[in-house]
Amino acid sequence: MAKTETAYTPRMKTEYLERIRAALKNEFSYSNEMQIPRLDKIVVNMGIGEAVGDSKKSAAAMKDLAAITGQKPVPTKARKSIAGFKLREGMVIGAKVTLRKDRMYEFLDRLITVALPRVKDFRGLKATSFDGRGNYAMGLREHLVFPEINYDEIDQIWGMDIIVCTTAKTDDEARALLKGFQFPFAA
Repeated sequence: MAKTETAYTPRMKTEYLERIRAALKNEFSYSNEMQIPRLDKIVVNMGIGEAVGDSKKSAAAMKDLAAITGQKPVPTKARKSIAGFKLREGMVIGAKVTLRKDRMYEFLDRLITVALPRVKDFRGLKATSFDGRGNYAMGLREHLVFPEINYDEIDQIWGMDIIVCTTAKTDDEARALLKGFQFPFAA
C-alpha cells in the first residue's frame, strides 16, 4: 500500500502565483516572467542581550522563537568583549531564523492576519522602512502577539526584528509587492 501525500501549498504562495504576479506584471510592464519581484526570504532576529548573566533566559527566548517560526533558531554570539556590558566574547546575545519557501509564506500569513492586528495601538507599518534595494525591515516590541506564545508560561517579553527580503530592484517595486500581500502600510 503506497502512501498518498496531498500537496499542500500555503495560502499566500497561491495568492502570489495567481493574483500578485499578474498585477505586478501589468503595473510595471515587465517583458520577462523572471523580472517580476518575489519574496526571497524572511529573517527573524531576537536580541536577548539582557540574558547575558542567565543562560536560562536565552534558552527560553530561543524556545519561543522556535515556536513562532516553526524552525530551530541559530544563536548569535558576541564578537568582542565589552566590560561595561559585562559581555565576553562568544556569549549568546541573540537568536535568528532565516525562513524560505513554504515556511516563509506560512509565517507571512500569520504575521499579517494574526500578529499585527494584535499589536497594541497599531496604526500601520511605516512605508519608509525600505533599504533602497527592495528589502523591508520592521520591529515588534512584544513577541506575545503571536498565538504560539502562551502568556502564562513566559518569564520575559522580548522584541524582535523582521526583515522581508525580496528580489525587487527598487523600493517602489517592493512596496507594490508587499501591498499585494496586504501589508498594512500607514497612509
